[in-house]
Amino acid sequence: MIRVLIADDHAVVRQGLKQILSDTPGIEAVAEAADGHEALEKVRANNVDLVILDITMPGKSGLEALTEIKRERPQLPVLMLSVHGEEHYGMRVLRAGASGYLTKNSAPEELVSAIKKALSGGKYVSSALAEKMAAGLANSDTPLHERLSDREYQVLCLMASGKMIKEIAEQMSLSVKTISTYRSRILGKMGKHNSAELIHYAIQHGLVN
Repeated sequence: MIRVLIADDHAVVRQGLKQILSDTPGIEAVAEAADGHEALEKVRANNVDLVILDITMPGKSGLEALTEIKRERPQLPVLMLSVHGEEHYGMRVLRAGASGYLTKNSAPEELVSAIKKALSGGKYVSSALAEKMAAGLANSDTPLHERLSDREYQVLCLMASGKMIKEIAEQMSLSVKTISTYRSRILGKMGKHNSAELIHYAIQHGLVN
């Protein structure tokens, strides 16, 4: 029996994923987590075969949890799940060691296929993301946003989606001062002068849903 940990901050999403797995012979959800910290604790406490990890969770994000999980258990397959399109986070999570990237509107059979692919040692990506990865290998020019840390990148995407600093702080369970610091770092790393320039850049590069 394949033992799966589901980490998502929405109980409804966890329940839906559990239902999909329960309908699939040979796979069962044995643990749940509502944030990145809890996901790490559950990985350490349970002998799971695969993790399904939401990217955007309060406190420790899915990206940060992914990095720590792969550091502690490099062979453990992790599938990333997100409301964001793969053009936002797909390349980043794969470079961080994820075994695949799925959006939350993916069909149940796609999730099952991704799980089987990950357990076989492969990477589950759409044809569009595979083409983007190939293009990235062929093009040596690194986009400015690739200079950002995972947290900084998350802040950039939230800013680009129209959220104010206070809203971003609440969503990420961080202080307004911390988010402002991230904003300053983003501006410096990307050579931009204000939030409007950052938002314009994000729209140009397809980082906004």
